[in-house]
Amino acid sequence: MDKSLFEYLLRLGDGNLVLSQRLVAWTGHGPILEEDLALTNTALDLLGQARLWLTLAGEVEGAGRDEDALAYLRDAPEFRNPLLAERPNGNYADTMARQYFYDVWHYFLLRNLQQSKDERVAAIAAKSIKEVTYHVRRSADLVVRLGDGTDESHARMQAAVDEAWRFTGELFTDDDIDRDMAARGIGCALASLREPWLAHVREVLEEATLTVPDDAQSFHAAQRGGRQGRHTEELGYVLAEMQHLHRAYPGATW
Repeated sequence: MDKSLFEYLLRLGDGNLVLSQRLVAWTGHGPILEEDLALTNTALDLLGQARLWLTLAGEVEGAGRDEDALAYLRDAPEFRNPLLAERPNGNYADTMARQYFYDVWHYFLLRNLQQSKDERVAAIAAKSIKEVTYHVRRSADLVVRLGDGTDESHARMQAAVDEAWRFTGELFTDDDIDRDMAARGIGCALASLREPWLAHVREVLEEATLTVPDDAQSFHAAQRGGRQGRHTEELGYVLAEMQHLHRAYPGATW
């Protein structure tokens, strides 16, 4: 088994899987019907992408685990999602700050992965980026509308940006697996995504009349560890709900 590739694929799949579970909690609770549907569709997109990455991870592992086994039968320390993805929904500003920061990072990551020397990775990235391009446009628009809206929405959006920012540094922190994947031409250096991500985020936050946090200071103080299996307690609540049915009725089919 190519252990580095397996771990890398888990990272690509787990972030989408966990974030999709966070988003579906808004189903039926969105601020307006159109937004309720849009957020649910985003969750479905991310879930579909997670299935592609986890299916490939199972094939690379060669131990007979499919995407369902990897999603439902791993415990929290075995998950490799960034901490940002497991952050609580909070209010709608919290959800959109988390979503926007993740979407922009996700877009630039997939844009690089389209050039992967592993044709399977490149194909999934090419398929996924079409959906993620829309995700970026939508979440950026919501950040602007909330930031440049009422005094109340502006204050909530600024607080949400400041809170979520602490978890963005992990998205650009390479470890041995990232460096191995980049050296082999399969993945890319996460650090290389930081400047284009910052440029996009600064432009949108300025349009939203929001203050951009001090990136240099917050990058060094960033919360990290999710991609290595060190999570906050929040992930446990997500997995308990997501995995309950499968674990209660193992092997059940519709």
